[in-house]
Amino acid sequence: MPTAASLSRADLEEFGRELEKIRQEVLADLGEDDAAYIRGVIALQRRLEVTGRALLLVSWLPPAWLAGTTALAVAKILENMEIGHNVLHGQWDWMRDPKIHSTTWEWDNATPAAQWKHSHNVVHHTWTNVLGKDRDIGYSALRVHPAQQWHPIYLAQPFYNALLALFFEYGIAIYDAELERVAKGEKDAREALRQLRAVAAKAGRQILKDYVAFPLLAGPGMLPTLLGNLTANMARNVWAHIVIFCGHFPEGAEVFTEEEIENETRAQWYLRQLLGSCNFDGGPLLHLMSGNLSHQIEHHLFPDLPSNRYAQIAPRVRALCARFGLPYNSRPLIKQTCSVWKRILRLSLPGGSQAPRPEETTASPGELRATAPKEAPAQAERSPNGDGKEAARKSRGLIAR
Repeated sequence: MPTAASLSRADLEEFGRELEKIRQEVLADLGEDDAAYIRGVIALQRRLEVTGRALLLVSWLPPAWLAGTTALAVAKILENMEIGHNVLHGQWDWMRDPKIHSTTWEWDNATPAAQWKHSHNVVHHTWTNVLGKDRDIGYSALRVHPAQQWHPIYLAQPFYNALLALFFEYGIAIYDAELERVAKGEKDAREALRQLRAVAAKAGRQILKDYVAFPLLAGPGMLPTLLGNLTANMARNVWAHIVIFCGHFPEGAEVFTEEEIENETRAQWYLRQLLGSCNFDGGPLLHLMSGNLSHQIEHHLFPDLPSNRYAQIAPRVRALCARFGLPYNSRPLIKQTCSVWKRILRLSLPGGSQAPRPEETTASPGELRATAPKEAPAQAERSPNGDGKEAARKSRGLIAR
């Protein structure tokens, strides 16, 4: 059996073909059961939201406040994670339902859907874990890899990361405007201002709904209702922060350089997605509440496949990794969360250890490049600047060169 340090070009291409086979089989099998699933989740989410808001109208009663806040928090988590995130990925576009389509869906989040689809679907999923390309590496605020240059401000990152978790939707909304690129002269300030205005308009509507309109409807229960809405939003934000950070920041998640991803083939793109992503273990309820991002590996391999299929294909992906001697980073949620915080704490200080790369052979990088299709992988959209580069490359010496 090949090992991670000795994976040949032929092995790599076979690995890529096997993954593509899984993808094509699922696409060919999509049907009414899948459509019924997403419609059922949307119906459940809406019932929970109506129930939660109705209970909060009488929130001066402590049991009503607790039940209403819980129902609303669960509804918001479902809407953001299993519905909004995945609908905006185009996972349900094959249904051709204009009400459940990536071009028409607007989610309950401070970030406008169009901005999020660019920063997430295009930038992050194309350049996953590529330093200097993927802005999700630390979200331009955190040092999560030793290759990131240390600055004294990172001493405070454990504290502002905790604050970020509470207000995650607003942090992401501002982050999507790429203000650090404006400061470097890499982005037009007028474009960033246009984005921030769109964020302000969207966030303003969200604030008006949750913190003005519904509390006023509650009359004498205005303050408890406002507090319930605030608690539900913060619970959703903290949960989203946990799920997302556990997808790419635990120990073992690889980071790549731009040089390592030159002339990347489809198989190499698949390998980069595997090495840069992490799962966490759990049952059906945990998968549902995480938007199936508990299967972050499968999501990054197949971002266009409906999320309800990830649990089905995960054992096949794990078995394929075992066959080729490749890592499959999946641990319980608490262990992945602790691993993330350990990394954030350690890298808040200067230095930081980096795992040594496997021993490399003397073959040239050009000998590694397999004869794969020249177009970008079907799952990844082209980079926003239109340069058409595919997204990943030699993967840190894991492939024999």
